[in-house]
Amino acid sequence: MLDSSVALRFSGHETFPLRLLWLKKAYDAVASGMAEKGTFQEQGAISRFGVGKNMAMSMRYWAVACGVVREMDGKLEATELGHLLFDDHTGLDPYLEDPSTIWLVHNAVCATPEVATSFFYAFNVFAQPAFERQDLVKDLSEIAASRSARATAETIKRDVEVVLRSYAPRTAEIGEDAAEPLLAELGLIRELRTGQFEFVRGPKQSLSQAVFAYALIRYWRRWHADAPTLSVETVAYGVGAPGRIFRLDEESVAFRLATIGDVTGGAIVWTDTAGLRQVARREPLEGIDELRLLERAYGSRLAA
Repeated sequence: MLDSSVALRFSGHETFPLRLLWLKKAYDAVASGMAEKGTFQEQGAISRFGVGKNMAMSMRYWAVACGVVREMDGKLEATELGHLLFDDHTGLDPYLEDPSTIWLVHNAVCATPEVATSFFYAFNVFAQPAFERQDLVKDLSEIAASRSARATAETIKRDVEVVLRSYAPRTAEIGEDAAEPLLAELGLIRELRTGQFEFVRGPKQSLSQAVFAYALIRYWRRWHADAPTLSVETVAYGVGAPGRIFRLDEESVAFRLATIGDVTGGAIVWTDTAGLRQVARREPLEGIDELRLLERAYGSRLAA
């Protein structure tokens, strides 16, 4: 379930799913140094970003939610992750040509309940593999009511719609508002028929081992910081775990964990003693440079 200490958030995206070039545009707007908080709200934002005012505010929300931009002392600045990915000269994937970036974005949004509560709940807590949108709305409304959260039923309904259209956009839409959402490429949710959806579980061939390891380390730090080991079951089914967020089946998780030492340089290793399948950390999690780890996800592109 959602930890009672975690603040709930059902808004900020202005009802727009994340679009392809928004993260790059947002990064460029703040990359040169601290930018004013109103950069995405002032009148000039419309011409700077080539979108309407509400879309510009949505762009800011998604950039922060994905860890590309952060707010510090009332101003905005690019994060280390933002520079690593989107710098014009040294960035690993400035124009989101590599699926690893999209998987990173998905993990960032779905692993942080305080930033995107409905996304987190849908992928980590919600138990129905096939569902209708109202099922999600009902669950989240009950949670909001139990916390006395300031979120109306209509706000939650719109938020759930953004979750679903981020992964399973309406094919009949036309125009700018129908531009393919960035996360749709992952194929994690599909619409069976009007109003009915299902999560797509499987091995996820486009998910690199380095991005999986990155997500695992961040999960371990947040949810099991003191644990020396994690079982296959925990990584596959735990709230906030890579298996849940990436919708991997258990054997796919086990296969990835069995070779985790190769991509982490032995910092995390597979053990299988007395039938207990698990991974162990050989050094403190804080000592693992997760950004350097990500470079391995883009190795083939950089070498080309």
